[in-house]
Amino acid sequence: MKILALLWLAAGSHARFADLEKRYVTEFLRRNPVVATYLGASALDPSLSKIDGDLRDWSETSIAAEDRFYRGIRRSLAAIPARALSASERIDREATLSQIDFLLHQDSGRRYWRRALDTYVNEAFRGVDWQMQGMAELPGGRRGTREEWQKVVERVSRIPAYLAIARENIDKGVEAGDWPDSRMIERDGLAASEENAKFFAKGLMDAASPQLTGSAYSALVLSDLHREGARAAIAFRKFRSYLVTRFVEAEGGAGVVFAQRFRADHFAVGEAEYAWRLRHALRVDEPVVSLFERSTRVVEDERNRLVEAARKVADARGMRLDWASAAAREASTRAVVDELAKDYPKTDEEMLGWYRDASLRLVEFARRNAMFEIPKEYRLEVVVTPPALEASVDGAGYYPAPVFKESGVGRFYASPTHGDVEKLKQNNRASIADLSAHEGFPGHDWHYKVMTVLRRDIAPVRWLTPGEVEGSSSMWEDSMASEGWAHYGEALMAEPQPKDPNGFYTPEELVYELQGALYRDLRVRIDVGLHTGKIGFSEAVDIFSETVDFLPGSCSMPGLSPVKAASCDSARGAIFRYSKWPTQAITYRLGKERILAMRAQAQKILPGAEGERRFHMLFMRQGTIPPDLFRDELLAQMKRKP
Repeated sequence: MKILALLWLAAGSHARFADLEKRYVTEFLRRNPVVATYLGASALDPSLSKIDGDLRDWSETSIAAEDRFYRGIRRSLAAIPARALSASERIDREATLSQIDFLLHQDSGRRYWRRALDTYVNEAFRGVDWQMQGMAELPGGRRGTREEWQKVVERVSRIPAYLAIARENIDKGVEAGDWPDSRMIERDGLAASEENAKFFAKGLMDAASPQLTGSAYSALVLSDLHREGARAAIAFRKFRSYLVTRFVEAEGGAGVVFAQRFRADHFAVGEAEYAWRLRHALRVDEPVVSLFERSTRVVEDERNRLVEAARKVADARGMRLDWASAAAREASTRAVVDELAKDYPKTDEEMLGWYRDASLRLVEFARRNAMFEIPKEYRLEVVVTPPALEASVDGAGYYPAPVFKESGVGRFYASPTHGDVEKLKQNNRASIADLSAHEGFPGHDWHYKVMTVLRRDIAPVRWLTPGEVEGSSSMWEDSMASEGWAHYGEALMAEPQPKDPNGFYTPEELVYELQGALYRDLRVRIDVGLHTGKIGFSEAVDIFSETVDFLPGSCSMPGLSPVKAASCDSARGAIFRYSKWPTQAITYRLGKERILAMRAQAQKILPGAEGERRFHMLFMRQGTIPPDLFRDELLAQMKRKP
């Protein structure tokens, strides 16, 4: 009788859990239309197809109703005994509870919607951009059915009302003393609003026209897009004017001068909030202080490896440099970097070509060494970062095709230099491979394409990005797996392989692979320091430039050399990103650490190349949730026969 009772309990629990999980996923996607478009949710549930024409309702009334729903789902999930669920269901349950806790924490706890400026500005653009990215490919090079284009028109038409609610929410934040940091206002508010206005006034038509050429509905769609795009452009310019009126004292040739009360730093979340995110969002148990202090040793070790790699390049090239003292080693490492920077692309188009070539070389290397099973039709698209996203994309970025749909293509974004010679030098020939491994293959592009093929094995909840896809409202739990994998992918290509005992990288490219690891290691110390008050913004910029680029001196000094000025500019962009996205920057190294630790355990179970290939596939079958949630189950699967 006891066994029968347990079986009955388990059967009921499975059904109950499946129902609750589906209700949560469906409602989350319904209330977050841009996330739904990003994931291609209409292919997951046909009832969600209509929301591709919507934008999120950020009104306080809507958020309150949303929280009531989440609290109800949470109570019901918590009532299901974990022992009555399968191992996979237990993981899904924990992931769901974590996501709900974060959403409630952000909405009714922190009331972050009062200051989510970058979310409001970027989400409207991304909703349209991702919608077009995921359209069906049609004969004659056209893209998008009439219904898909009509959804684009509808979403663009929602922008004026959407921005009106954003204004109301920001006003409430100012009244409560909770406003965005001035840097976010300037970059994600003023600058990005202007770029969005330009896009909707003209860029949208320029992007749509070639894809509609020859279709029976081209004229009608373009007419509708022109009308609604013009209204959206006006709305963004009004929104920009509102931000100026609300926060700015003067604007002109000297730049933006903020009103006195808005000038102080206003980005740090504080140690308590940071610790909460570590435990509840990323599933990291390490104390904040320990994380901060440990990062110092990690950075120093990585820096020493980089110096040694630079020394080998110098010796091979006959460069007579001094490596005797610590100061000499730093200067000599910089000299090697400067030497490599001489081989740089002369235009952004040439730079994109180099990224494409490096990506192809990475794929052929993996094929030659049988590291993965790579389809012949595998392809990677490298494009220029859209102007509206330049404030958010630090050098390069990746956005996958909608994972639930069969159509669409992933995009590897490379940020344009706009002809800046020093920035072109930062994208020199030796530097390209590491970033291509991260954003392209075997990093993000390969990771997402494999997961998309395996989508039916991955529970929908493991794809969600609570808060938003990418921004200051994001939970970033997905980043532990996705950025961890991409960072791991960089290092994987440096490892010896049967036909390439020195790994993929040339000695020169290895210098930049190690520099990439260095700045991702440094991110941990800087991100923790910024958000707990241990490091100020300007101090962080100086640390970044001095540590990663081996360029001593403060970025606030007058008369900087062109190389130092470019380094400082790049550092400011990176620190700005960390300042507005607490805990995202640490996921690269922490995620990579966890993958390496799991792989070491997996190799004890099944050694050799076969075991490594199996580990990689099992990892990618887990979706984009923190690795600590599925570590034990992955290792258990390693012990089972394929």
